[in-house]
Amino acid sequence: QVRLVESGGGSVQAGGSLRLTCAPSERTFSVSRRAMGWFRQAPGKDREFVAVISWNGGSTDYAESVKGRFTISRDNAKETVYLQMNSLKPEDTAVYYCVASRVYGSRRYDYDGYDYWGQGTQVTVSS
Repeated sequence: QVRLVESGGGSVQAGGSLRLTCAPSERTFSVSRRAMGWFRQAPGKDREFVAVISWNGGSTDYAESVKGRFTISRDNAKETVYLQMNSLKPEDTAVYYCVASRVYGSRRYDYDGYDYWGQGTQVTVSS
């Protein structure tokens, strides 16, 4: 079964940066025509929306808590989506999940509104 694969997580001090990458697990599966997004889940908390980008990169949306610090982008030629995370804070510590959907619509804030999901990558920010 096709899934998404995240990479780039790790441990960093507050104020530091990380870049997450997401790509399909199989080369035969294309995400270039799909909206792509990121969610995160911290220990003991619900999974929450982080960012989403339309298939052509023309539209993006962010959670208020990451606006101005995180940037979502994509390279359709490489079938890859990125999440650049700057000025990281301890409260950004979470497992980050990549998601994909056929549409960029009203359900973009809903994890279950997507069609494909990754296994997650851990991001830990220390103070």
